[in-house]
Amino acid sequence: MTDKPLFLMTDARHFGVTYQINPWMRPDAWKANPAALTAAAAKSASALRKELEKAGARVEIVDAVENLPDLVFPANAAIVLDGRALVARFRHPERQGEEAVFRDAFLKLKARGLLSDVIELPNKILQEGAGDCIWDKDRGFFWAGYGQRSTPNSIPVIESVFGQQVVGLELATDRFYHLDTCFCPLAGGRVLYYPPAFTPQSLGMIRTHVRKKDRIEATAEEAAAFCVNAVNIDNHIVMAKAPASLRAKLKALGYSLAEVDLAPFILSGGGAYCMTLRLDRQSGNQAAMRAAE
Repeated sequence: MTDKPLFLMTDARHFGVTYQINPWMRPDAWKANPAALTAAAAKSASALRKELEKAGARVEIVDAVENLPDLVFPANAAIVLDGRALVARFRHPERQGEEAVFRDAFLKLKARGLLSDVIELPNKILQEGAGDCIWDKDRGFFWAGYGQRSTPNSIPVIESVFGQQVVGLELATDRFYHLDTCFCPLAGGRVLYYPPAFTPQSLGMIRTHVRKKDRIEATAEEAAAFCVNAVNIDNHIVMAKAPASLRAKLKALGYSLAEVDLAPFILSGGGAYCMTLRLDRQSGNQAAMRAAE
């Protein structure tokens, strides 16, 4: 067995921006030059994979599927912890076809011993995976976004499946439609987040659980660059091209950065975190996991 971080990514060959289900999506821009943008997307996805591997990670790839362009964002496919995958259910019809594709991919990973359980959500619950439910390793609980894509009734289900505490955060605007677009726990107990994306009550929850010195507030420019949507491996952060302001803040705190040009994917409202799903997260609380079975 290896202790290298394990991530899931998707072949980007069928990526495109062909519809609009969030305010960032630019089907008009994509339509203006699809061949060049398709080539750029393939190059960007390859560069992201290389940066993850340089940081010590292993990467599994899901095959592309025609007419499912957002399959390139597997963060939304499931919540994964302690080998258990809770498969997502999408709000928008445009993405619902992804559910069966990812379910099949998770079952294949289970057959290979890379997952132990693949679990379905109950009916009438919407939950869009790790994009809306982020494990905080330092605090030992999940942060869960709701109000834009995922429904609040998903929170007790997550607690039951994983045997872990879940802190719910209501998202205030459709510009930041998933938690991962505006909130990123970092190694060492710090949290990078964009305050205007949250309701006042949710900001209060963040301030309750995260000390002031550990809260890194992103600016509007930094959030719009999809740099909060980052992958953190120990003190290394992989993200989209960052404004100098964020680069300076993070480096001053001892983090090393790898920046990748993800411009084609930002046209769809996604960044580095959206394009990955970590499969090997462990809670350190196996007894709780077994109790939930």
